[in-house]
Amino acid sequence: MKQAIALASVLLIAGAALYLAEHRKHADQVSANGVVDVAADWQRDVSRVPMRVTRISDEQETRIGDELAAAYAPSAHAGAAEFSATEQYVNAVGSRVSAHAVRKLHYRFHLIWDGDLINAFALPGGHVFVGRGLLDRMTSEDELAFVLGHEIEHIDHYHAVERVQIEAQLKNMDLDVVGEIAQIPLSLWQTGYSKEEEFEADREGLRIAHAAGYSAQGALNLLVRWSKLREEYVIHAETPTDELSQIAIDGLEGYFRTHPLPSERLAQAQTVIAEDHFSVDAPLKPFRLEYEITANDR
Repeated sequence: MKQAIALASVLLIAGAALYLAEHRKHADQVSANGVVDVAADWQRDVSRVPMRVTRISDEQETRIGDELAAAYAPSAHAGAAEFSATEQYVNAVGSRVSAHAVRKLHYRFHLIWDGDLINAFALPGGHVFVGRGLLDRMTSEDELAFVLGHEIEHIDHYHAVERVQIEAQLKNMDLDVVGEIAQIPLSLWQTGYSKEEEFEADREGLRIAHAAGYSAQGALNLLVRWSKLREEYVIHAETPTDELSQIAIDGLEGYFRTHPLPSERLAQAQTVIAEDHFSVDAPLKPFRLEYEITANDR
């Protein structure tokens, strides 16, 4: 019954919008991009309404996330001292930030030991994966806190689990059957979310990172650097081989393709900082790793 009401509401709104569009007195310029954007927004919104109505329990979401994480978790380097120390460090920062999320799930943070993976992604139920290539481009712990906060909020705001539900509907998958969920490809999580959802993850990720004691300046520094990288290496293809390899540039291009423009994200972060009266004067925490190499790690 609730699904029928929700669907009827969506159709009523759509009908009203169509009527107004047809009876406007002036002609608007319409481009192919505009049509594609409207179609994409419409498909996303129609899909998300039933997901909200039929939202699964936290317990089922956690089980699904655990199954996906087990399928994706890399085994290489798992015993190396640097890998273990880095993953522990990411978990420590992530735990500090996730303590301020609205949903009190068991958040866990995993490292993918790939210097070319300049990205991070979230799974339902509390799993966050971070590529080493992304960590290599951070200069403070505050930047890491912002990135992890962003991914946490994709979980906290149900973006990740709604993606699973939509994928299951499209492929007629049974969420209760163990093994079927593991068929969802890893690439699905690296493609990013809608622009609206990415902005929401930025806003709320910045807020929970700040609540955890991190400076909002970390988010600003990262987004300014992303803007410069996009300008220098992705748009104009200025590729000094001693600075960035072509593989790294491809990784950056993939990251920028799946997120809003860094300049737009920076403008929103500045607005949140101003509206919430966040201070940017607190000293940044250094990005610091400490570990000891033993004979077994060589």
